[in-house]
Amino acid sequence: MVRYLYHNRLAVDIAGLKMKTPVTTASGTFGFGLEFTDFLDLEKVGAITVKGTTLAPRAGNKGQRVVETPSGILNCIGLENPGSDYFLKETLPKLRKYNVPVIVNIDASSPEEYGELAAKLDVKGVDAVEINVSCPNIKDGGLVFGTNAKSMAQVVKEVKKNTSKVVITKLSPNVTSITEMAKAAEDAGTDALSLINTLLGMKIDIYRQRPVLGNVTGGLSGPCIRPVAVRMCYEVAQAVKVPIIGMGGIMCAEDAIEFFLAGASAIAVGTANFVNPAIAETISLDILEYMDKHNIKKIQDMIGLALPGRC
Repeated sequence: MVRYLYHNRLAVDIAGLKMKTPVTTASGTFGFGLEFTDFLDLEKVGAITVKGTTLAPRAGNKGQRVVETPSGILNCIGLENPGSDYFLKETLPKLRKYNVPVIVNIDASSPEEYGELAAKLDVKGVDAVEINVSCPNIKDGGLVFGTNAKSMAQVVKEVKKNTSKVVITKLSPNVTSITEMAKAAEDAGTDALSLINTLLGMKIDIYRQRPVLGNVTGGLSGPCIRPVAVRMCYEVAQAVKVPIIGMGGIMCAEDAIEFFLAGASAIAVGTANFVNPAIAETISLDILEYMDKHNIKKIQDMIGLALPGRC
């Protein structure tokens, strides 16, 4: 019965990316998926979003890279990953054994490099690419792509030009206007949006009188950012027509439902994976329970119910 409900009531289509449930995993919090197979049946997740992948291997940042904060964590991993060649040769063949879509988060230092990486990943077994635009544009003096609409649009266009896969642009919250960035990505051709990425923060050790993280600042995630994420999802849903994958501090079904009501068509679970490795499946089952209590037949029936004109 549960399998029937999964396929018929929770199924979503994100610009051609077909998911059995509306729950995926947030990049950087679920490894490459294979690390979680002792705790979770990967086929019970809507899609696997793998760790940020770059053309060449990256060692990541030096020093302490993760620290807890009230209701969240700060991280400055620095995109540590084995590189695209290793992913294609060693990781992807293992992921193909599971009947679940694979979304590859991609990172680069120039629009051209994003395009090159997208072309390299345009292979069987990769169902979508998620553009991480929170990376510095080396050609433009280190300006982060996701904080400049023109730079971000260039990246989206390069990726679209070089792949046949669904293109998702992951928006940074560290901007003046999230809707401006969302519309720029949509105009550039993105198929979908995911939001939000982490907020920029830092922690100081008052006894050492020094920053805790080796990189000084890091990305803040967890329940503490959820109200910001829900607000941004709500605003973006009114500004664009492409589907949205909402994320930011989702720890349970109730949190996920906020995003659906705010206009998201799917959600991604991040920090919660560190607390409960099986949380993605638990959230899906609890969403079904909520739908039963509120006489909601399909997940699509509650998307955007809190938006102006709907509530």
